[in-house]
Amino acid sequence: MLIQILEKWCGENNIAINDKQKSAFEIYAGMLIEWNKKMNLTAITAENEIAVKHFIDSISVLKYINLKQNPDLIDIGTGAGFPGIPLKIMRPDIKLTLLDSLNKRLIFLEEVCKAINLKADIIHARAEELSQNPEYREKFDYAVSRAVANLPSLCEYCIPYIKNGGMFISMKGSDGQNELELAQNAIKLLGGKSDSIYTFNLPDESIRTIITISKISSTSSKYPRRGTKISKNPL
Repeated sequence: MLIQILEKWCGENNIAINDKQKSAFEIYAGMLIEWNKKMNLTAITAENEIAVKHFIDSISVLKYINLKQNPDLIDIGTGAGFPGIPLKIMRPDIKLTLLDSLNKRLIFLEEVCKAINLKADIIHARAEELSQNPEYREKFDYAVSRAVANLPSLCEYCIPYIKNGGMFISMKGSDGQNELELAQNAIKLLGGKSDSIYTFNLPDESIRTIITISKISSTSSKYPRRGTKISKNPL
């Protein structure tokens, strides 16, 4: 059922999916279900829901955004690997970095990447601390994040990673437009510019929003602040 759902959506949206990619998604879903029995990775454990709410939701980025070839992409607060791993399965040319602050999730991600022969840099760190490291600051073509925090806070976590000319891709639910309005000050202070907003329905009719923010100037060294300040006093 999982593969049929993926095939149907890809066919309807002119996105090619081959047998190797289908196999990778099957293995990934199986591991997600199995590992979830011993650690809290996701509340979504039915195959059809994994197909729609995790896999299709993640790769919907490819319908709306024409990612450049061989891009450096960081998935911030990746959790169980979304959207980074599905994007890499569909676009093997992506140079993927998966970042999360919870180490046990990263152990799962390492096993998934081994099982489906997928190469990714997997990093255990807090987003607001790693972006102060010159090795990672303003080094990525794209930063993506799915439902990690409200957008004003999320911008402060993510925009410092993006090089000038790059893009922050924020994946949100039905309230994306309101969040974008609240984030305008943060976007400006961090060197970004609102680009596009796409609202659409997943196959189960749930509403999703993809917000793109272009990086037009370097982020001040004042940002990001400590995590507690980011959450209590969004820019």
